Amino acid sequence: MTPLVNEELATLSDQLTLVAVLLYLVAMICFALDLAFGRIHPASAVKAREPVAVGAGGGGPSSGEPGEAAAAGGAATAEGAPWAAKAGLAGIALTWIGWAAHLAAIVTRGLAVDRWPWGNMYEFVVGLCLAAVTAFLVLLFRHRIRFLGAFVTLAAALGLGFAVLFLHVQAGPLMPALQSYWLAIHVSAAIVASGLFTVAGVSAILYLVRKDRPSVLPTREALDTVVHRAIVIGFPIWTFAVIAGALWADRAWGRYWGWDPKEVWSFITWVVYAAYLHARATAGWKGKAAIIISLVAFACLLFNLIGVNIFFPGLHSYSDIPR
Repeated sequence: MTPLVNEELATLSDQLTLVAVLLYLVAMICFALDLAFGRIHPASAVKAREPVAVGAGGGGPSSGEPGEAAAAGGAATAEGAPWAAKAGLAGIALTWIGWAAHLAAIVTRGLAVDRWPWGNMYEFVVGLCLAAVTAFLVLLFRHRIRFLGAFVTLAAALGLGFAVLFLHVQAGPLMPALQSYWLAIHVSAAIVASGLFTVAGVSAILYLVRKDRPSVLPTREALDTVVHRAIVIGFPIWTFAVIAGALWADRAWGRYWGWDPKEVWSFITWVVYAAYLHARATAGWKGKAAIIISLVAFACLLFNLIGVNIFFPGLHSYSDIPR
């Protein structure tokens, strides 16, 4: 017997998704104001820590006055407009409210059909956007990454908007191949890892955009640290997702590996992220070279999540993308 769909909850889920999009957009504006009118960061953290020598006479060029310190390679940090920080805090508050609406949209979608809401491309993209925002908010507790708010909320709003406009399908029961507890295990892990990789990808792009001069963006050293830590957290979760997918494949199709396009690109993504971590750990690669590897890995991830489902037929071709 086909499970009934609670149309009221399904409609509420769609409405909450639109509310989340609007809140993320307003939060993005607040973060953008904080970036545009906030403090200016030095070109390099190394320069910012360089001591200024004090001359014997106290009045020469090396007298240690604030003006001379600011001129030493642009090392000093210029404070921005006082209200800019308040705009940034408002952006954080709006992001939390949008996150709550976003989470409620996913929960109501699942309750509407009494299943985990990871059954098609629309639901996966909505979950991925939530994971990216969640990763940003969690990392915000430990690291000064408010500067990422404008870019993460914009990415989340665009991702949700794309899902609503081009991927949306009505809530309904799962096809038989997906009716397994492995759906919650495998897909949830993939979504969480993808959210962390998205934060790393955004930070890596900003690293390349950041010029070697005082800027509203943090130093390249700080951006490199964010990229590395997000990947360090996300990589083992992605590894678990790949292993869980293989175990599910054995239960569903009687083999762990079958060279399906989704399996192949999931493994390619894992290999490139592993190459990034290996280069950082053994060769001591930091800076632009490591950032480029991380962006190649992020491109593989995006192609695996979206391109494979659209362009390659296979056993994973059940994304229900509207034609």
